Amino acid sequence: MSPSGRPQPLSLMFLLGMGMASERINCPSRCSCQYLEVNCTGQQLQEFPAAIPLDTRQLILAANNVSYLPAVELSFLADLVYLDCRKNLLGDDLDFTFIGVAKLVYLDLSFNNLTQVTFSTFSHLLSLVVLKISDNPNLVAIEKDAFANNTWLRHLDVSRTGLKFLDTSIVRDLPNLRFLGLSDNLWHCNCSFLDFITWMTESNVLFPDADNITCYTPEGLRALKMPAVEAQLHFNCLTRLYKQDYIFLCLIGFCIFFAGTVAAWLAGVCAVIYAVHTSKGEEEDEDDT
Repeated sequence: MSPSGRPQPLSLMFLLGMGMASERINCPSRCSCQYLEVNCTGQQLQEFPAAIPLDTRQLILAANNVSYLPAVELSFLADLVYLDCRKNLLGDDLDFTFIGVAKLVYLDLSFNNLTQVTFSTFSHLLSLVVLKISDNPNLVAIEKDAFANNTWLRHLDVSRTGLKFLDTSIVRDLPNLRFLGLSDNLWHCNCSFLDFITWMTESNVLFPDADNITCYTPEGLRALKMPAVEAQLHFNCLTRLYKQDYIFLCLIGFCIFFAGTVAAWLAGVCAVIYAVHTSKGEEEDEDDT
């Protein structure tokens, strides 16, 4: 200790060493820990690690065999802002999983077994900025209001999944969205998807790997890029009439023709009745005179 009462550098190193030793004591088994960070990458973990320090802000569980994230244990990590769970075995039971980590800003769930995203999956993550759910080949559905509460979302990646359709409102209602990954999906480019493709061409969102954002079905549009297919869909959907359209138009025409014929017949009948009634009235007047 110096005369001024300030600790010397050696003392500071000793205190820091004691603090780091304390962190190492509290670090989960088979994980490495630094200040506010727990890293369990590639440790073949089967379950969510126990005894994670409660002040952890960054948790990395990448490249393990974790199939379940316990909501209760996660809720103890109230200050968590970064969670990396890529390359695990997480399935479709994630509803309400993140209810206790409302400060989360970064979430990576890529390379897992997700099958759907519902409103309850991420609705409590009001501060979420980056969400990666790419490389989930069994992900086939994202509900219309799935990201309704994630208004700060800036980076969303759904590339290389089983998605065939994405409702335009899902992304159009995200005011801060700047980056959207859509490549290598099974997009079904029918008339219902035209609105989404039009939004893509008119938005200011960046679409990385744009050359691989192509139609998978129908066969006639396979491998066509999204912007290029817009004109084709406009022609097919807005100007082309299908068999059912012709049937509908024929029915409408027949109904109009039938209604007009009936109306004309009724008008003629009424005119004849009026004429007969008028002539009888005139005859009666002549008889009276």
